[in-house]
Formats: sequence, structure tokens, C-alpha cells
Amino acid sequence: MAITRNKGKRLNQYVPDYIVFDLETTGISVQHDTIIEISALKVKNGTVTEEFNTLVNPHRHIPAGATAVNGITDAMVADAPELMDVMTDFLQFIGKEVLVGHNIHTFDTNFIYDAAWSLLGTELRNDYIDTLYMARKCLPQLAHHTLGDVSEYFHISTAGAHRALNDCRMNQQIYEQMGKLLSNHLSQKQGEPVCPQCGSELIRRKGRYGEFYGCSGFPGCRYTRNV
Repeated sequence: MAITRNKGKRLNQYVPDYIVFDLETTGISVQHDTIIEISALKVKNGTVTEEFNTLVNPHRHIPAGATAVNGITDAMVADAPELMDVMTDFLQFIGKEVLVGHNIHTFDTNFIYDAAWSLLGTELRNDYIDTLYMARKCLPQLAHHTLGDVSEYFHISTAGAHRALNDCRMNQQIYEQMGKLLSNHLSQKQGEPVCPQCGSELIRRKGRYGEFYGCSGFPGCRYTRNV
């Protein structure tokens, strides 16, 4: 049975305190695949203060295609903890902090939400920032906005990519860099309206009943106001 997800809002802004996280899985299907690695970094005032990192025993064969991407094998997870135990520790680690990650809007937050709900009966309600969307906004000149592409733009090493903890470290650095670009962008547009709910820009749009301001953080934030 499909889960109706009641996730937190997707924000489009820089915050100095956050949790950057990443998953490795047996495949890309939220319905049929499962988590085999979870990593996270706790960041306070832009500085990493704690790490969370563990493999997960999926109790199933890891397909060769997944191993080819992340390098994780059946032997590596044979003695790893159960997903239920890992999720309990992970949810305690993240608390109510804002989550940050790359392509998490349609992938990682869905895997985590479903695991938290099915195993623990808990909803993942943390607001989150997807740096894929942020990169498209801050770096429109790039042809592609993968984590590797954005890291290379900022001259950040991509060594060890596709293992969760290494991806977290890359992602934390590019988020800090894009936070500076976003701050400069917003300062250049002073006087333009800002969403009072999430801090993202308000964009002038045309609707059925005329023009209105809509939040650029849509669909995570659905704030609107009349022009």
C-alpha cells in the first residue's frame, strides 16, 4: 500500500544550523528498494560538529548495478545493524533540525519518511533544503547540476563519491558556497518581496483571477499573496 507522505516544507534558503544527510540504497525504487547506508553531518553556525555514519543490513542481495555505483557488497553489510535500529538512532541524531541534501526532495526524504513510518510509526516532518534546486537557481550557467558537477565548479574534491559520508562532506561544502551566492543574489534584489513563511523569494505569477505573488519554494511552501 502506498504511503501518503506528510513531509515538512521544502525551503530555498541558507540556514547556518542544519543536518546534511545522504543514503545509499539497493536501487532507485522507493517502493521496492531499501536503504543500505545512512550518513549525516550535524552543522552549527556553518561548522560540522558531529557525524553519523553506518551501513545497514537489508537482508536481501544487493544488485550488481547498485554495487557498481556505491561499492557496497553483501559481505560488507552482513554484520551491519537492522534498519529499525538505525532509523531510531538517525531520528534521534537529526531531531527537528532542517535537513539538507542533494536530490532529497524526490529520493532520500521519501526513503527516510517511508522507513520511519513503516518501522516506527513516526512521520519525518523536518523542513528540508534540496541543494539540487538551489544549484539550478544559483548556477544557471551549468549544463548539469549533479553533486559532482557542482562540487567541481567550486573546486571541491569528489574523491570517494557515491559513498554516503563522502557525499555528505561534499554536499556540506557546496551548500555553504551556494549560501554565499544566494546571499549576494538576495542583497542585489533588496526591496523585492520575500515569503514570510520560509524566506524564499516571491515570484510574480499569472493565475485564473489575475496576477499574484507565489513562493519560489513551491510546492514545499504554498504561500501566496495578492499583487
